[in-house]
Amino acid sequence: MAKILLVTRNFPPLTGGMERLNYHVYLELQKAFEVSVSGPHGCAAHLAPGTRHVSFPARPLWRFVPMCMARTFALAGRERPDLVFSGSGVTAPAAWAAARRLGVPAMTYVHGLDLVAPHLLYHYGFLPAIRSCDAVIANSRHTAMLARQCRVQESRIHVLNPGVSLPEADDVPDGQSFRDHIRAGTRPILLIVGRLTARKGVLEFVERCMPGLVARKPDILLVVVGGEATQALAGSTGNMMEKIRATARSAGVENHVLLLGEVEDAELSQAYAASQMLVFPVLASPHDVEGFGMVAVEAASHGLPTVGFAVGGVPDAVREGISGRLVASGDYRGLADAIVRVLDNSMEIAPASAREFAASFSWDKFGERLRSIIAPLVR
Repeated sequence: MAKILLVTRNFPPLTGGMERLNYHVYLELQKAFEVSVSGPHGCAAHLAPGTRHVSFPARPLWRFVPMCMARTFALAGRERPDLVFSGSGVTAPAAWAAARRLGVPAMTYVHGLDLVAPHLLYHYGFLPAIRSCDAVIANSRHTAMLARQCRVQESRIHVLNPGVSLPEADDVPDGQSFRDHIRAGTRPILLIVGRLTARKGVLEFVERCMPGLVARKPDILLVVVGGEATQALAGSTGNMMEKIRATARSAGVENHVLLLGEVEDAELSQAYAASQMLVFPVLASPHDVEGFGMVAVEAASHGLPTVGFAVGGVPDAVREGISGRLVASGDYRGLADAIVRVLDNSMEIAPASAREFAASFSWDKFGERLRSIIAPLVR
């Protein structure tokens, strides 16, 4: 059995879409390879018994980079892997250096921001390592395009969308307990899910769309699930929740916006079931790109349509007319019109078609594709 060393900062106990993705990378690699892990402090509690591992501080950057490099080198020297796999661009230098020291291939998964981060250290330290990897997995077609623009060789790029956990048919909740919990009654619910970063566009949506939506649908309720981005390498980006509340007050829609913060998976599943649609008003930014949009696929797995902007890798996560509706970036009037259309016709995006679309992103299919990409490198 070939050996693979997985090097990743984005891994439990940290939480988020990339952390969930890298955890499933670990699980899928285990099906065919002997896997060791270099991950953040606390990762051991989420690994199978007997998995060899080392850990490092996830932040700040000045501690993370040297500690990740040193610990990865130490584990690679002991385990002598046949391939070193980086879970994102921030661990690509450690993975590439360890692989070159052993004379084995290096591979990295990139997620959009990995390729456009404006920091000079990233430009001159991390991007060269990404370019030098023997294979680069992009999480969407848009990220693959960014990789080509960063001079990653076309022949080394593979597109592999993240997967999703599909709820069993008898496990899909009806959402009533969630509605009761937030006292929503029969109000139509728009749902936004994700860490509260500027890129998600929640502030702009509240300011530019919600007043018009409230005028057209007076009982509408926007529910925002997600906490502050406190786990970023640079730390928190500010009190985004309070900024959203202030924007809602200024726009006169404070009674139509509810911020729940982070919730457990079971409650999020209830939120999907209780809502009329997921809203994805992501901003287009040259230095902070939405690489894919996993929550749109998660919503589709519950039969929930997504309405949002066609930004970055989002078109890979939302199929027009099948799992949702996308409008041009920054077209807030078009976004509001699409939201009202879907609210007025609950079958415009059939729940069954959304679930069928989401099924193509199952973790089993993700794992098959991942292992097929890796296989030629470890023969």
